[in-house]
Amino acid sequence: MEKVRAKNNRTIVLGSDEIEGLKKETVSAAQIKKGLSFVNKVINADIFDALKVLPDAFADLIIIDPPYNLSKNFNGMNFKEMTSEKYDFYLESWLPEVCKKLKNNGSLYLCGDWKCTASLQRALEKELTVLNRITWQREKGRGAKANWKNGMEDIWFAVKNPDDYYFNLEAVKIKRRVLAPYTKEGLPKDWQKTEEGNFRLTCPSNFWDDISIPFWSMPENTDHPTQKPEKLYAKLILASSKPGDMVFDPFLGSGTSSVTAKKLGRNYCGIEINEEYSLLAQKRLNMADTDKSIQGYSEGIFWERNAKIQ
Repeated sequence: MEKVRAKNNRTIVLGSDEIEGLKKETVSAAQIKKGLSFVNKVINADIFDALKVLPDAFADLIIIDPPYNLSKNFNGMNFKEMTSEKYDFYLESWLPEVCKKLKNNGSLYLCGDWKCTASLQRALEKELTVLNRITWQREKGRGAKANWKNGMEDIWFAVKNPDDYYFNLEAVKIKRRVLAPYTKEGLPKDWQKTEEGNFRLTCPSNFWDDISIPFWSMPENTDHPTQKPEKLYAKLILASSKPGDMVFDPFLGSGTSSVTAKKLGRNYCGIEINEEYSLLAQKRLNMADTDKSIQGYSEGIFWERNAKIQ
């Protein structure tokens, strides 16, 4: 039964007249095995089938947003919560193979929440060198009556070679409002005065409080239950890849990593088992041909939440 949506709801949905055309734009594992290119493609396949036909060491950057250890319905495909030991085994069933797809000087980011983050660290440290854990504020969500509200998630940052990896600090500085501007000899010190207010470019830390979760009035929103924001992935892509590099996502979902990579001039490849989500990803990729905007990022600058209206 089709959802009844508000007049100004901007959620991206599939039209019945679009489905067949979008199917032709995605590829299967069997097609790649026969020689069809996987570059800049959505691969609608099981992760285990797709990993077998993808070459090793092809990705400059890998972004992984796997199912967390929670019971969740992904458009009819149910992931069941399990013990930590079984979740460890689940991670070990695919993570080593994914890490083989990373170039020797590549970087990998692995997303999780408080409940599965220990398992993620354990699994990742067996394959790569972990350099940091990013925690980002997830301001959307319900409160809890007998517990603290879950308002954050983690992203583990790891590399294959800690002596040889790319990281562009200047590309991910954040523009923050200066509330108590300091001057030296009457001139701004380490900040700029603009018509929109006083701002300072600051170095990013491993705590991010400037991210907005996609919701119904945002043009990137879909019905995917765990969709990541384009701004969140833009930080990872700009910091750890160059224009023209390959960004790989083995759990593509509704396509945020590939869409953001395309908007930022990178190549992309993503695997998604659910056909509807793979078609949503393809639709978003097609939309990115004419709209390369990323909410919260403009003119090469990341803005703190609500500092700049777009």
